[in-house]
Amino acid sequence: MSAPHESVGRTAADRAAADHTAADHTAAGRKPSASPTTDLPTTDLTTVDFGRRLLRLDTRRLGLLVPVRTLVVCAVLVVVILVVGVASMTIGAYDLGLGAVLRAVFDPASDPDARQVVVEWRLPRVLFAVLCGAALALSGGIFQSLTRNPLGSPDIIGFGVGAQFGVTLVMIVLGHNTYGYKAAGAIVGGLVTALLVYALATKGTLSSFRLIIVGIGVSAGLGSLTSWILVSVSVEQAMMAATWGAGSLASLGFDQLVPAAVVLAVTVLAAVPLHRTLPVLEMGDDAATALGISPGRTRFAAMIVGVMLVALVTAAAGPISFIALAAPQICQRLTRSSTPMATASVMLTGAALVVVSDATAQLLSVQVGVVTVSVGGLYLAWLLARQYRDRT
Repeated sequence: MSAPHESVGRTAADRAAADHTAADHTAAGRKPSASPTTDLPTTDLTTVDFGRRLLRLDTRRLGLLVPVRTLVVCAVLVVVILVVGVASMTIGAYDLGLGAVLRAVFDPASDPDARQVVVEWRLPRVLFAVLCGAALALSGGIFQSLTRNPLGSPDIIGFGVGAQFGVTLVMIVLGHNTYGYKAAGAIVGGLVTALLVYALATKGTLSSFRLIIVGIGVSAGLGSLTSWILVSVSVEQAMMAATWGAGSLASLGFDQLVPAAVVLAVTVLAAVPLHRTLPVLEMGDDAATALGISPGRTRFAAMIVGVMLVALVTAAAGPISFIALAAPQICQRLTRSSTPMATASVMLTGAALVVVSDATAQLLSVQVGVVTVSVGGLYLAWLLARQYRDRT
């Protein structure tokens, strides 16, 4: 019976000693030592700086976190498109100042001649430049995200050449030069080329490197077939096809703009789910499968949508090269995004590039395809040199 009483006595004595020590610390101006659990630092996660400022947009059904930098870049791109687009409408044989252009657009009672030149001829050209640039940039973002390679654009893979080959067949062999027939030829040619490249590049799994190499080979073959067709027909037919093949926005009006805008709107809506699935697919097939995404179906759907976007532009304006290659990479560097598949900012970047290129083409009296090829070729050389430097 003495041992339990002795244990209780010691415990009471220990408590008294601890209280006496704490009192001494308090009297000396020192705080008693905290327990190990209270020594751990507590951090408010809402104050952590993750490197990106986000703007929260709340609605009744949806809450969005939008990077502030992306909003600023998009706003600047919209300003560039508006300023350069309005300025480009002052360029031409019929001399018009900025005030005359604005009056022709917003005042129905303005000079009829100026209004006809601006509204019926020059305004559709600017709107088509925005449309074509947005479509090409979104297509490039899809294919670069799909291949996880900055060289994976329809210009390099060969889908654009396939669409061009289809339109050439429609114009030369079938003798149809309307937008509907050319659009059908571009879509069929692009899709057949895409299926051919996809089949040749797929060996168990799809390799982005193999896809690019096979695409370059198929593109070279289709390019040679197109050249053979052009040298085998009359001079008038060859000149008509060659003029279209250089890429031009000069002869486009609202009769081509309206159906092209409708097709683009439908295709962009089809591309909206890819905005979420393709960045996941960039992490690898295993990660995508674990998150409930089918890699095969996603790749196939992405290729269909990307080819449709390229065919839309090719049928209307001819091949406008290197916008699909450059726009996603420029956008990714401006917004500091981790993926080239950023729908709104990528489309605005492409639209700004084509609007600026077309204004430059009007000043130099050349076609817009000549400007994009010249600038895009330099960009491609820089991109190849940069990739080689990073690997070494």
